[in-house]
Amino acid sequence: MTKIDATDMLYRDLNNRIHTLADRGEKHIELRNVCGQKFIGDALKGDVKIDIYGIPGNDLAAFMDGPEIEVHSNGQDGIGNTMNAGKVIVHGHAGDVIGYAMRGGKIFVRGDVGYRVGIHMKSYKDNVPYIVIGGCASNFFGEYMAGGVMVLLGINGDDSPIAGDYVGSGMHGGVMYIRGDIEDRYLGREVKKLELDAEDHRRLSELVREYCAHFGCDYDEIMAKKFIKLAPKSHRPYGNLYAH
Repeated sequence: MTKIDATDMLYRDLNNRIHTLADRGEKHIELRNVCGQKFIGDALKGDVKIDIYGIPGNDLAAFMDGPEIEVHSNGQDGIGNTMNAGKVIVHGHAGDVIGYAMRGGKIFVRGDVGYRVGIHMKSYKDNVPYIVIGGCASNFFGEYMAGGVMVLLGINGDDSPIAGDYVGSGMHGGVMYIRGDIEDRYLGREVKKLELDAEDHRRLSELVREYCAHFGCDYDEIMAKKFIKLAPKSHRPYGNLYAH
């Protein structure tokens, strides 16, 4: 394992060091005293594991293709931007546009997230992106979602709504699982509520077990509450606006 003290390091220097180590075959990198350095793990390939102590800056793991990044604190905006493969684990809260245009891999956030999480997520053949959020989400959760799976658990212990306004606005693919229920007034016009079938329960169970393994949560307690499924009403919700 290689340890790097990121105190006062320019983000470009830190990222060049990470890529150099990964190219040389390093399998485990530990970053200490990270404070806002952006682009960590961007376009990184292979099976290297990066542990981050501190708060990384925006666009963590953008275009990442295989590695695993574990953030032992909060994350900022743009985590997993257009990510292809790999895994990101955030032990605190995370910011806006998590998983923007994400094409594969998994993101697990223990706490709450900001706006437009999962926007433009998409699947391609066997490549399916997954996002599991332990807390609550702000407005536009799953906006324009075209594929993939998102899970929202809402287990932060207060009375806040599990999500803000316009959940699934413009959604035309993929699926969301919401623990408990969500009032229709919070939903975009393009989504519908459904009951979970056997395949939904299998997929959800696997993702929640993985979430619990990362964060030490009680699987049975989480699964004791009913989930609802949100899916798009149409795969072309705006088709009549652009074609005759």
